[in-house]
Amino acid sequence: MTRVRAMAEAAAPAKRMLPATTLFALPGVIVLLIAGLVGFAPWSYVAAGCGIVIFGSAALLAHHYRHVTVLRRYFEQLRSTDLSAQLVAPPEGGGLLYPGLNEAIKDTLRDRQLRRQELVKTISNHEAVLAALPDSLLLIDAQRRILRGNPAAEELFGKDLAGGDLTSVLRNPELIEATEEVLSGETGKVVEFTVPGQFERHLSCRIAKLATTASDGTAAIIALHDLTAVRRAEQMRADFVANASHELRTPLASLLGFIETLLGPAKDDGDARVRFLGVMHEQAKRMSRLIEDLLSLSRIELHEYTPPSSTANIELILESVANALEPQAREKAMSLDLDFAKVDLVSGEADELTQVFQNLTENAIKYGRAGTKVRLVTKRIEPGSGGARRLGKPGITVSVIDQGEGIAREHLPRLTERFYRVDTARSRELGGTGLGLAIVKHIVNRHRAILDVDSTIGEGSCFKVFLPLAGQETLNPPSSGSATQKPGQMTSSGDGAAA
Repeated sequence: MTRVRAMAEAAAPAKRMLPATTLFALPGVIVLLIAGLVGFAPWSYVAAGCGIVIFGSAALLAHHYRHVTVLRRYFEQLRSTDLSAQLVAPPEGGGLLYPGLNEAIKDTLRDRQLRRQELVKTISNHEAVLAALPDSLLLIDAQRRILRGNPAAEELFGKDLAGGDLTSVLRNPELIEATEEVLSGETGKVVEFTVPGQFERHLSCRIAKLATTASDGTAAIIALHDLTAVRRAEQMRADFVANASHELRTPLASLLGFIETLLGPAKDDGDARVRFLGVMHEQAKRMSRLIEDLLSLSRIELHEYTPPSSTANIELILESVANALEPQAREKAMSLDLDFAKVDLVSGEADELTQVFQNLTENAIKYGRAGTKVRLVTKRIEPGSGGARRLGKPGITVSVIDQGEGIAREHLPRLTERFYRVDTARSRELGGTGLGLAIVKHIVNRHRAILDVDSTIGEGSCFKVFLPLAGQETLNPPSSGSATQKPGQMTSSGDGAAA
């Protein structure tokens, strides 16, 4: 093909040579013929002159066409050259007919290269700005097809965005209707909606139509701003007021009653003052614990939808928890047994995981029988096992096992609700706020883990946390007919041994 093309290129100037030479030499030939007709020059001179004119014109044009052919190849070479590469000087020649042609070509190419480099730099800067935007952007064409999305959109909806219809990632009717209106002529629309799922998201969507359709077909831009944190903060404030007012009412009423008594009938009663101040101190500590737990729960809920990005050594965490709670266990003549399998780092925040296992171990000590053991056990989840299928990726289990009275089966599904207590009086007597397991649940949710509770009346309870290992990809999802569980979900059972 290359040889045929070269032959065709060589033949093209030859085809143009005859008419070009004729036109170029025609004025001189006509002048010579007139000179011969009027007798100004002999016909032999006329014939020689015509030959010289024709030959000279042909030679000049041949040189010109050769230079034009070389220039065409030169420009084709430039089209395939990297813009940042050094410019190749144009071929020499052509100065006879076009003086200064090469310099003009050099100046034009230099200017063109600079302009294209500026354009590429501008486009790169725009791409960098789009990539750095925290909000998700979707570019769609007039048929509502997604052409591309920025990295924030790919993180939210997945990387395979291009080519799909808008409804493949966002099926909200109000958004689809607003998009159709914008594509039909509206300049812009703003819609707020909720995306359901394991972690519900609240989004504000702005749809803007471009004044002219872009070269890649982009007709409109959809900008999505995540309002989840704002909505969660609003909900948490409402929950805080409702829950705190309910839980603080009792200790506050006790404090007010004792204070009024000490200011009134028991003003001079030393024994009553000592007894009442002890009770007031306990009630004040209870309120302090409650407020600390509420604030901790609020902080965790605020970031629950953002998975952790660090790793943690679970065995070091459990050893730290055991050392911190050992004095509390000794008060009940209990022991903490650590049974560790050799496990790798897990994906998670060390401080939050410490809070999880401190809450679970503290509960095991509180509700376990005096003189018994509390066991902290780690095991690796084997690939293909039920635990691996439930978690969706390789991981480990951490079990906190007590030998207490056990929990009735009907209470298990509600254990992680705020302020839910199996035995309210006993829980308050032991200093519980009713928020410990709620905190555990939300931390487990954030870590895309699973909390499982197993308890048998009279034998004890086992709280088991399934944690993903660090740096592991999600396994292939099971078929729709299998009984699987999403990370973050809590399961419970009440008919097995707590082991």
